[in-house]
Amino acid sequence: MPAENFFKEVEIPQQRIFEGVVLPVVLSPNTNGLVSSERPNLSGLTDAIKENKPWLETLLHKSGAVLFRGFPLITASDFNEVVEAFDFEELLCVGSVASRIKVVGRVSTANESPPDKKIEFHHEMAQVPVYPSKLFFFCEVEPGTGGETPLVLSHIVYKRMKEKHSEFVQKLEEHGVIYVRVVGEEDDLSSPIGRGWKRTFLTEDKAVAEERAAKLGIKLEWMENGVKTMMGPIPAIKFDKTRERKIWFNIMTAAYTAWKDARNDPEKTVTFGDGKPLPPHIIYDCMRILDEESVAIPWQKGDVLLIDNLAVLHSRKPFDPPRRILASLCK
Repeated sequence: MPAENFFKEVEIPQQRIFEGVVLPVVLSPNTNGLVSSERPNLSGLTDAIKENKPWLETLLHKSGAVLFRGFPLITASDFNEVVEAFDFEELLCVGSVASRIKVVGRVSTANESPPDKKIEFHHEMAQVPVYPSKLFFFCEVEPGTGGETPLVLSHIVYKRMKEKHSEFVQKLEEHGVIYVRVVGEEDDLSSPIGRGWKRTFLTEDKAVAEERAAKLGIKLEWMENGVKTMMGPIPAIKFDKTRERKIWFNIMTAAYTAWKDARNDPEKTVTFGDGKPLPPHIIYDCMRILDEESVAIPWQKGDVLLIDNLAVLHSRKPFDPPRRILASLCK
């Protein structure tokens, strides 16, 4: 089925245009002229995705994010079928900081950090060398209030930071950053960075954890009740070869302001690659820029959001329960 026979690009008030590009592209079912019995069902959606995958990937590459809205998705299993229809390779999250709970198939919960806490803008798993290229999010239960997943184009952030804080950006490009985190043995759902070392490295064996950490360039320092992980120096700015532009590829503001729990002082979790501290006033100005350039669309039940992790940073606003957003990460 041709894409235009199944998908219809629609406009919603929260979209924004950056350098002629709409963020995000929003696709809904094209039901023009169809009777109710012919309206898209789940198998029709998955078939249309398989048949039109190159077209969908082109949209994603141009915009950075595609929101599928109004399709017949209800359960986590429905979402898993959509993820599998795209047939992207699954990413095993070795080195992730977020607490997630496996739900079904390739689907897990999104970051399980407390609902009253904002999750700052970040590229997913930018603190390790192996990170997802694409992310899926699915709204199974709409938030009571709040709980949006704001998006911002990474190259726009780089441009603004380069214009305003050129020396800071130059130092980042020269030295990169170092991320330091102390984690417990098991997951701590009260913490925004509560993934324990067993699930961080997908093992209960310290020797295996050390081996897997070493492959990622992570140094481990075992402690009485956990382990200190040290990653870096690692680039904070990358060059996106597919789009020929520099991107703000890091989790700097998230680590500096929000990697806080009983084990961690956020101001010590990220430094320049030479070990020198980051200037607080620039970090907070970067947060302001991220917010200014962002797009925040309220979730609706059944929404699927596909994000290009090289093009777009995302965050999460605080919310009043209920809210259940599921996720799937792809290589």
